[in-house]
Amino acid sequence: MLDDYMVRAIAGSKQIRAFAATTGHTVEEARKAHGTSPVATAALGRTLTGALLMSDLLKSDDDLLTIQFDGDGPIGGITVTADSHGNVKGYVKNPLVLLPPKENGHLDVGRAVGKGTLTVIRDLDRDNTYNGQVAIHSGEIADDLTHYFAESEQVPTSISLGVLVDTDCTVRQAGGFLIQLMPFTEDEVIRTLEQNLGKTKSITEMLEDGATPEEMLGFALDGLDVTFEGKMPVQFHCNCDRPRVEKALILLGKDELLSMAKEGHDFDLSCQFCGKKYTFSPSELVKLSEEAERK
Repeated sequence: MLDDYMVRAIAGSKQIRAFAATTGHTVEEARKAHGTSPVATAALGRTLTGALLMSDLLKSDDDLLTIQFDGDGPIGGITVTADSHGNVKGYVKNPLVLLPPKENGHLDVGRAVGKGTLTVIRDLDRDNTYNGQVAIHSGEIADDLTHYFAESEQVPTSISLGVLVDTDCTVRQAGGFLIQLMPFTEDEVIRTLEQNLGKTKSITEMLEDGATPEEMLGFALDGLDVTFEGKMPVQFHCNCDRPRVEKALILLGKDELLSMAKEGHDFDLSCQFCGKKYTFSPSELVKLSEEAERK
């Protein structure tokens, strides 16, 4: 499996911008953090990869992108956040969901997600947040993100994502690409791209063949004069730490913290995004209650 990284490119005389990534290690770290079942791994892994590809569209170092699938399927929902530095984190509400495969043998991510809403949130700065929301189209993640761009942002976009889970439930391959047309793209460029996409293998097939992100875009953008403009490592990374968790506990207020301390045992709090556990003793809870009172 390739080391995880993402590339960006332009093609068709700058009428196309494109991004591609290999994310096998990233998705495997997420699987280990949450102990996900195969179908949950595929759903979360596709969303992690999609968020990374979309995060390269962010403008500033501190910008964040969050994708939320709130469906009625047994997975219960997916939340993923990525920054502009190649870091991504996320979780599913029901990581242990089990479903029979589809007739073609593929994991049934669409059924796991179900129907509902897809929300994309861009935190551009402290005072500027953009929210776009559309109905979930199929639950297959890439299809829904493609429709999101068409419906919410009116940008013609093609997204392809893939996660291959091995027989031991670990991640064998993961990756994807995102291709967007610029305004006033020539019809001939569009026809060439559509023809290419029609004959391009699936993401997991290309990765199994050893294709790099550059080669995946090379297949999709064949004949369109591709120029690569950047490369960045990507990883599953959560910025949670003890001080952040302490601040969250302080928000509970003095009375609630003292009530917890009086129970006389350690209190564990786990990060939703990475599963890391933070333990607080009764005496530490009392100290936090004093800080809560001062606030």
